[in-house]
Amino acid sequence: MTTKKLIVVVGPTAAGKTAYAVRLAQELGTEIVSCDSRQFYRELDIGVARPSPDELQAAKHHFIACRSITEGYDAYRYSEDALQKIAELHRSHDSVIAVGGSGLYIDALCHGIAQMPDPTPELRQQLQQQLRDEGIESLRRQLKLLDPEYYQRVDLANPARLQRALEVCLTTGEPYSKVINQTLQSRPFAVETIGISRERDELRHRIDTRVDRMMADGLLDEVRSLLPYRHLQTLNTVGYKELMEYLDGRCTHPDAVLRIKQHTWQYAKKQLTWLHRNPAITWLPGLS
Repeated sequence: MTTKKLIVVVGPTAAGKTAYAVRLAQELGTEIVSCDSRQFYRELDIGVARPSPDELQAAKHHFIACRSITEGYDAYRYSEDALQKIAELHRSHDSVIAVGGSGLYIDALCHGIAQMPDPTPELRQQLQQQLRDEGIESLRRQLKLLDPEYYQRVDLANPARLQRALEVCLTTGEPYSKVINQTLQSRPFAVETIGISRERDELRHRIDTRVDRMMADGLLDEVRSLLPYRHLQTLNTVGYKELMEYLDGRCTHPDAVLRIKQHTWQYAKKQLTWLHRNPAITWLPGLS
């Protein structure tokens, strides 16, 4: 009997994961499941580097622009939905491709994740108040104390991820990384992981070029249209928060663009730290 396979394409942001996954999907005659947690949302387009119309036409994608930012969605629910879709695709394809840079969502899909306990409303409100009063650095310090392992791999610029990890730590009395690691589950398919690599200087240049292209494509207008939703944690993410600061008059336009580039580079380095801990990844150069 043929063993069904999930080919997971990973790599830092701007490395060229989508281009590689599309070409591979065409070669194998299969479809793509996105693991990019920012690309799930319909309202986020330019700033999340969603696959282009040509790429979406070249290979069928799933979990792109499938939800609204006003809906709650987490790694547990995503893994349940994605496993169902992969099982459906495996009925007619021996291999399915997953692609993305969201480590938590990739882990949830490949290995499983527990349904995290919901915090009390008081705890959630307390952490949100802490973020407002003391800033994101306060959440970082607390997480580093409670779970130094997860602190090393989380996106430190993402307050939603920091808050969720702290909620689990404080609710369960256990490090968030321990709770996740206790939930490894078998999958009805083999997993092959391909990493897309770039030289450091090349990756930095690709990030800067991508941000410039996003600005030329109208990212500022996209952010302006989302101002009524700025209270949502989903928008506390690179590319959106910096331009909201500009629209608030807290920085200049050039400063906002520079911060997007810097924060994206910092995020890429975090992704690489997480990825290089996985010896099962086969690294390949990105397409030119």
